[in-house]
Amino acid sequence: HSWVLSELKVRGTISCCEITALSVCSYPELKPIQSINAHPSNCICIKFDPTGKYFATGSADALVSLWDVEELVCVRCFSRLDWPVRTLSFSHDGKMLASASEDHFIDIAEVETGEKLWEVQCDSPTFTVAWHPKRPLLAFACDDKEGKYDNNREAGTVKLFGLPNDS
Repeated sequence: HSWVLSELKVRGTISCCEITALSVCSYPELKPIQSINAHPSNCICIKFDPTGKYFATGSADALVSLWDVEELVCVRCFSRLDWPVRTLSFSHDGKMLASASEDHFIDIAEVETGEKLWEVQCDSPTFTVAWHPKRPLLAFACDDKEGKYDNNREAGTVKLFGLPNDS
């Protein structure tokens, strides 16, 4: 049997499911092999780093957990958000992890140490974050329907962090 972890061929398929656990399944049968308690509340999002070393989960407990792919153990937790984690993204080199929620900021952490690198201020909750595939440039979309923007619009805005004038 071969196992697949997302798109990386390793030991299993992991999906953020159930209420609080990660399930490892065989591939292609998708039969459960192992269940790992990941969070004390619902897992909302999961992302793999581009190097294949880690994956991160975000949950309703406002925690981001960093997992070792080979050992399937949590190696670090990031706890700077106060609201459920909506979105995660690893930088192109796997060195930075962006996470966001209904907090009015995006947390950017160094993956290996957990240290906060930046706190990107936002005027509203963030729905999604995504790093550029080759540069340290972060795109993010917020719920800008309230406040200083046009309340009648159906769409929010996409913003960038990492341009030369950002700090």
